[in-house]
Amino acid sequence: MQTRVAKVSKDTVDILNEAGALLRSGELVAFPTETVYGLGANAFDADACKRIFEAKGRPSDNPLIVHVSEPSEAENIAYTCPLYYELASKFMPGPLTVILPKKEVIPPEVTAGLDTVAVRCPENEIARALIKSSKIPIAAPSANASGKPSPTSADHVYNDLNGKIPLILDGGACKFGVESTVITIKDGKIIVLRPGSVTPEMLRDVCETVEIAEAVKKELRADEQALSPGMKYKHYAPNASLYLIDDKYINFVEFTKEKQKTENCAVMCYDEEIPHLENKKLLPVGKKQDIKHQTKMLFELLRQADNLRVDTVYAHLPNDDGESLAIYNRMIRACAHRVIGGRNGEG
Repeated sequence: MQTRVAKVSKDTVDILNEAGALLRSGELVAFPTETVYGLGANAFDADACKRIFEAKGRPSDNPLIVHVSEPSEAENIAYTCPLYYELASKFMPGPLTVILPKKEVIPPEVTAGLDTVAVRCPENEIARALIKSSKIPIAAPSANASGKPSPTSADHVYNDLNGKIPLILDGGACKFGVESTVITIKDGKIIVLRPGSVTPEMLRDVCETVEIAEAVKKELRADEQALSPGMKYKHYAPNASLYLIDDKYINFVEFTKEKQKTENCAVMCYDEEIPHLENKKLLPVGKKQDIKHQTKMLFELLRQADNLRVDTVYAHLPNDDGESLAIYNRMIRACAHRVIGGRNGEG
């Protein structure tokens, strides 16, 4: 299959109509969102959704997110509740996914056999225009090879899926750089299953009781079913072995500077640390206090590490609260919980 990359905006009607027709016919289309690029299929078409898993090499027990162009369109695929609409009024369109009881129109291939479906209304205008053009809800995980860092540009998608899908819509770089926050609603409370740019603190403005699922920070048990994408498997990983340094117990600069002398390694460091390290194979994440920039750069830098052809990558262990929780969640999975230092770790 030849994969075409098409530059697109919300007003590129001919390309969006072509992409919509492909989706209706059962083909896959990669498209931008404000979080990461998605790999879309007709959410009503079980065979089309199976092709997502085949193209990505994704385990079939990892559920997909269904994208709608307006929050009210959730009614077509799920059973909503008042709290859903309270959340929608504040965070949708935007980087929030809500898990709801599903209707029969959504096939089990989308939900990994669960009786719930993950619903999201993206903020990105191209994504919403595509959903409207296709006239169907779009099931879409991130448009990368399974386990690799999520794609935040069309180039990332092309590098992973060239020859496996017919069309990639190139809408430029993604705004946030990590996947949406995924929540479920239970007994009037919110449980965060995957952290993102909508933080638990922000959710508490809508619902007083917000809990964080244990699997956000720890490994899911082998016999435990994933309720959300990104919970069960090693994700987001570069080719090299990634280690996180807990700098509450280990001096990050001293440790990594010694590693630079003896290993073929890359160092994901803060801008302030650059002058104190060897000027080779550095991956600056931004200033220490600029969490939004660090989040946006995360997957790009993990992919750059692959281009450097290093054996190991060292990075800071992020804080596990507030805005940093999303980075912590992605990094702890990318490194397969390999932490050097006293808080969680090996050394």
